[in-house]
Amino acid sequence: MTRQAVYLDHNAAAPLRPEARETLLHALTLTGNPSSVHAHGRALRDLLDTARRQVARLAGAEPRQVVFTGSATEALTQAIVGGARAFAVRAIAVSAGEHAAVLKAAEATGLPVWTVGLDAQGRIDLDQLAQVLQRADAEGVSLLVALHWVNNETGVIQPMARINALVGPTRHTLVVDAVQALGKLDLDFAASAPDMLAISGHKIGAPAGVGALLLKSHADGVRLIPGGGQEQGRRGGTEAAALIAAFGAAAAATQYDRRAMLDLSQRVEAGLKTMAPDVVVFGAEAERTGNVVNFAVPGVSNATAMMALDLMGLSVSSGSACSSGKVGPSHVLSGMGVPRALAECALRVSFGWSSTIEDAEAFLAGFETVLSRRARGGKAA
Repeated sequence: MTRQAVYLDHNAAAPLRPEARETLLHALTLTGNPSSVHAHGRALRDLLDTARRQVARLAGAEPRQVVFTGSATEALTQAIVGGARAFAVRAIAVSAGEHAAVLKAAEATGLPVWTVGLDAQGRIDLDQLAQVLQRADAEGVSLLVALHWVNNETGVIQPMARINALVGPTRHTLVVDAVQALGKLDLDFAASAPDMLAISGHKIGAPAGVGALLLKSHADGVRLIPGGGQEQGRRGGTEAAALIAAFGAAAAATQYDRRAMLDLSQRVEAGLKTMAPDVVVFGAEAERTGNVVNFAVPGVSNATAMMALDLMGLSVSSGSACSSGKVGPSHVLSGMGVPRALAECALRVSFGWSSTIEDAEAFLAGFETVLSRRARGGKAA
């Protein structure tokens, strides 16, 4: 009998929502190009317009501010590389905890990259951010500031209101990676300070391969793919109508129950503390989204633990899926000052719309087995 796997890696990608699947399959039956003026083209255009409204509603944006892309990585690259060109900035400012999509895009600009540190809980150091802005003003340097709203590894929520207050009134450009915030926090892009904001479909139950960049009107000229004028001339290339429609359906279906997520995370944290009193939960004293537990038990290698859990049918991660296979500890944890030996024990359990109490209990039972095998001196797998 095939054992049912338990999925505990929602921050990497959420399972496909039924609403998104139904919309996707319907869209795939339609023929045409959304840019065509005949009936077939108009049917696909209607799907795009509906999805644009649905995604805009979830992000607190106006529909015309939503530019669909192939991923959040593309959106962030367009915002950072394209924004650096469009606004003639002379340096990029990022935090030490940014996703690789931000860090690589900043590097790709060829401009100096100024890094803002994190505190021990994974929060962006606002004093350092203020100093970076002051330095830029003193040197007459125009900055593009690219920061995440929610950390994908720890679930720590950044003090976005204070970041907005620091950067918003300045002449500097603010790009926000809201991939892990979409659907978990109340977003109000239209009325907030960021000039551009990137989001992703597969984090909320849409298929992979679709994201969006939200642009204020003064940033309409930011683009990397001119093409044939699609997306109101802001992102060329024929739109992936089926994926975009599914993104819209997932956005419309998203109703994040933070209390339920907190219940699951707190259950896991309490269980871990019972079986391993020396467990360290990263970002435990910061405000978090409630769906992530990033922890380490000293001496328990994450690589060994993940393999053992995988054999038990439990899918967890050691951090960002985009960094899998790379040697070395998480740069996020390093930025928080976590010792290398402890960072190499870090595991991330993340819940989402399909998660249940049974999933949390299955993980605790599995991890207890990992610990008991280690205590007996046996193999973890």
